[in-house]
Amino acid sequence: MCEPKTAATNGQPTPTLERTPHDIFVGAGLALAGGVFWGVNATVSKLLMNDYHADPLWIACVRELLAGVIFLVCAGIFTPDKFINSLKDYRSYPRLLLCAFFCVLMVQVSYLKAIDWTNSGTATVLQTLNLLVVLVFVCIMGKRLPGKRESIGVVLAFVGTVLIAAGGDLSQLSLPLPGLLWGLTDAVCTSLLAILPIALMAKWGNFMANGVMFVLSGLMLLPFVRPWATAPALDWFGIGLMAFTVVFGTFGAYWLFLGGTQRCGAMRATMLGTSEPVTATITGVLFAGAVFTPTDLVGFAMITIMVFLVR
Repeated sequence: MCEPKTAATNGQPTPTLERTPHDIFVGAGLALAGGVFWGVNATVSKLLMNDYHADPLWIACVRELLAGVIFLVCAGIFTPDKFINSLKDYRSYPRLLLCAFFCVLMVQVSYLKAIDWTNSGTATVLQTLNLLVVLVFVCIMGKRLPGKRESIGVVLAFVGTVLIAAGGDLSQLSLPLPGLLWGLTDAVCTSLLAILPIALMAKWGNFMANGVMFVLSGLMLLPFVRPWATAPALDWFGIGLMAFTVVFGTFGAYWLFLGGTQRCGAMRATMLGTSEPVTATITGVLFAGAVFTPTDLVGFAMITIMVFLVR
């Protein structure tokens, strides 16, 4: 959250959590930019897989390690106290390993696998179903049933997913089953990203928590991927694509979106985050040769509307 502003009462400052129009404007811009970078990143990843035959696990391993290093460097520069104290926080290590596996490794791998089996737009739209998992968690913790708006959102999400998967013909599955399963796995793991690391980020800061999680996740993949031995043949354009996915699509997107959330609030940031599937769909059509049927677009619209209904 932003630092609480103060208002004078009888000469004494009292805290208030109100955000100024400037905070909201700047935060909205950051969150929107983060969502756009994520969307473009999906298409860039698809280009690397299609044109350079880069394995999804290789992309995940390399960008997790490099983005993690960038996060840690920023943590050392901007929050040196938290950087040092976090290393001594041995009790948080088990939770950190859990977050690294589910909130980074599985999110990255399942997302890239979904893109590989389908396309950037479809994979990104399926990822937004994570809000339903968060809704279930919130309802269980709050011992309540979904509200009217939330129930409508659940129905729209279900129908939208069926339309995308079946392509309007319920007798067959037009979306490859592995692509659908990887997309749903991504949605579940992405939902954990909004739940599991919160305490770590509050204690260590976003730079440090993300940096350690990304590096640990990359190290987990390292012995299986062996990126030095399985690297694709990249020309200068391919290297540029890889640089984009590390610097802008991973580190930049996370940093911008989290910074925007702190300034304009989680709800506004979530709404602006819908720029991700829209951007992924548009760039997928323009640059990666993706083709969407009218049924796909209706399904996309239903899932996007769900985002605005589920709170």
